[in-house]
Amino acid sequence: MSTGYQYLEPQALARVKNLQMVARGVVEGSITGLHASPNKGFSIEFAEHREYVSGDDPRHLDFKMLAKTERLYVKQYEEETNMRVQIILDTSASMGYRYSTGISKFDYGCYLTAILAYMMTRQQDSVGLTTFDTEIRLDMPARSSPRHFHEMMERLEAMKPAQETGIAETLHLLANRFKKRCLIVLISDLYDDQDEIMRALHHFTHCRHEVIVFNIFDKAELEFPFEETIAFHDMETKERILIEPDSIRNAYLEEVRKFTAGYHRACRESGIDYVLTDTTVPYDYMLTRYVAKRFMAQS
Repeated sequence: MSTGYQYLEPQALARVKNLQMVARGVVEGSITGLHASPNKGFSIEFAEHREYVSGDDPRHLDFKMLAKTERLYVKQYEEETNMRVQIILDTSASMGYRYSTGISKFDYGCYLTAILAYMMTRQQDSVGLTTFDTEIRLDMPARSSPRHFHEMMERLEAMKPAQETGIAETLHLLANRFKKRCLIVLISDLYDDQDEIMRALHHFTHCRHEVIVFNIFDKAELEFPFEETIAFHDMETKERILIEPDSIRNAYLEEVRKFTAGYHRACRESGIDYVLTDTTVPYDYMLTRYVAKRFMAQS
């Protein structure tokens, strides 16, 4: 069985098919479904069609579409979506790092993006995708139609990691842009000034958005398994440095510990979910474990 999409694996879909990502706060939508909403009824501004699913109000069926396609579609309006989810994917050059035969951090992020988008679309939420390095390279607004999902997968497959990183500046720009409350999902190695990134994440929470951060590493970045004298190349600045691993291992590992602990503590204090993972952990397993923990915290 094939999904037809590079980053959407049938085995992973089978493992997450019963997962539901529920908003912690009130969301600005009106579909009867998973999330609490402050709105009642439907907006008058038509947005798009989506396929009919069991439980939809038959009053919103589009019979002209039925006549044309012989399939059931409902009219979807601007205020109708349950939850708006904006996935923000770091596509800077450092995300392209891969040690040995594993997958790169970038590919791991793409797999995670695809399966999250699938989950959200399946539960009738709208999903958007923003990618960035020093600039925003792709900015797809949140929608929930199959056509939108298909375009998102195609655009994802065409991306390559490149350029340096400008995380904080990008997040501030986006926080000013998203006017309605939504779930922000940041997927990145977070290789930028930590204080600046946290200030940018606070910008989202100040605007009443909910935030989840998936901090992705290659396992070699966490464990530093190098033994022989080796030349390291900065994938963004192209700087090259020759080192003796034994001479810096302890100091390096301590800096990594401080780096991840700092994000974990700052996010916890700010009400932001922080998920640390590496590319050897199956992304569907990691996501299943996270959603289960999230569900228990809400119960």
